[in-house]
Amino acid sequence: METIILPDTLGITAPLSIYIYESNHELTKQQVTLNQNTFSFLQAGTKEVFFDNSSSRIESSEFLLMKTGHCLMTEKLTDSSKYYKSILFFFSNEAIFQFIQKYQLKSESKLFSHSTHTFKYSNFTLDFVDSLIVIAKQSKELQSKLLPLKFEELMLYLIEKNGDRFLNSLIHSHDNQTQYFIQTIEQNKLNKLTIRELAFLSNMSISTFKRTFEKHFQKPPSKWFQEKRLEYAANLLKDKSKRPTDIYEEVGYENLSAFIHAFKSKYGVTPKQFQSN
Repeated sequence: METIILPDTLGITAPLSIYIYESNHELTKQQVTLNQNTFSFLQAGTKEVFFDNSSSRIESSEFLLMKTGHCLMTEKLTDSSKYYKSILFFFSNEAIFQFIQKYQLKSESKLFSHSTHTFKYSNFTLDFVDSLIVIAKQSKELQSKLLPLKFEELMLYLIEKNGDRFLNSLIHSHDNQTQYFIQTIEQNKLNKLTIRELAFLSNMSISTFKRTFEKHFQKPPSKWFQEKRLEYAANLLKDKSKRPTDIYEEVGYENLSAFIHAFKSKYGVTPKQFQSN
């Protein structure tokens, strides 16, 4: 699968930039490398992203902040909207550091670093997006003067309403590659991702991914993921609130019979028998 590199593919090199993206085609788990941090102000459709340590799904009542790195991106149309639209606001790491320095903010490097943050629209942010659309129609020279001010405006507002934890996570780097790899696997163990997709999120070739996986988890990826999903299924069944027919897709099986066979191989009884014990 071809990887889209943003904002480079769009011909954008500026440290702050806007791009109005519209499409009447859906994307499913498109491999994307973000070379800049990005606000995605969703206008129509739905968006889902998977990163190394977090995943998010938003509708047009929300917008998304995404950190630089590798992700899988899905864009869907809705019954009420036959097209997908998002206002993308790209900003470099340097823009973050300059903002932190200007306002003398303190970094808390020990905080767990999520790669995505979801925000609900407010009257302020709706007006803000409208202003970005107007700025996008101006000359590049004028945009270069206005966007630093708009960036500060948005950041100051989000910090006032949400605290600065999201800002700290943007500047956190993955110094420990082993920890980064394990975190990627643990955070995505229940997501229905292929080995190729997990290797991409881990920034590895498929062969390197498989070798690294067996080194840390002492099992092939397919076997380890199957066990984790079956353990999750067992916990759902113990809760008594869900039947086998309710959960087999949730834990990654295409049909009920395949789920029953795998479950019985691990636990010695069918899911129904397990639940009745």
